[in-house]
Amino acid sequence: MSDRGGIFAGDDPFHLAREWLSAAGKKEVNDPNAIALSTVDADGMPNVRMVLLKEIEADAFVFYTNYESRKSQEIMSSGKAAFVLHWKSLARQIRVRGLVSKEDGPVADAYYKSRSLKSRLGAWASKQSQPLSSREALMADVAMVTLREGKDPERPPFWGGFRIKPVEIEFWADGAFRLHDRFRWSRATIDSTWDVVRLSP
Repeated sequence: MSDRGGIFAGDDPFHLAREWLSAAGKKEVNDPNAIALSTVDADGMPNVRMVLLKEIEADAFVFYTNYESRKSQEIMSSGKAAFVLHWKSLARQIRVRGLVSKEDGPVADAYYKSRSLKSRLGAWASKQSQPLSSREALMADVAMVTLREGKDPERPPFWGGFRIKPVEIEFWADGAFRLHDRFRWSRATIDSTWDVVRLSP
């Protein structure tokens, strides 16, 4: 569109998202890559939680988690998810809705190995989303895993990534008097071309 310039300019929404995330990295105090991830359960009841976005690829957004967690079970059941990146420091946000696939190959292995040893061992020890009797019990599990897995643990088979390929991305920036700027990129399928429209605040 003719008025889509400035911070909204460009023909590639993934490049634009990386630029916004990079700008947030210089301003946001903590975790500029934190996303509020939304899923729905078998009854259609929504769930939302904060996770860390680890990569914006050429055509997808990637995060990592325990595949046995509630969010993972809901994602694998529906094959869909949505999230929002919000930066108070920039007064901007990005909303994404799309189709999800697993990333449990070499890319996930490489990311797992890049994590600190304690985080890698924690991934083995945590039965994410399951009831836990006490923190002491969790720490005991970590100690047991440390003895079993050693100082260079492999990626657990129940832990890996999810890749969200969007069918909709919205870029939002705060405007004076709540007259915000919003541009929605949408496509019928993940292989279709993008259609971009300005939305009312």
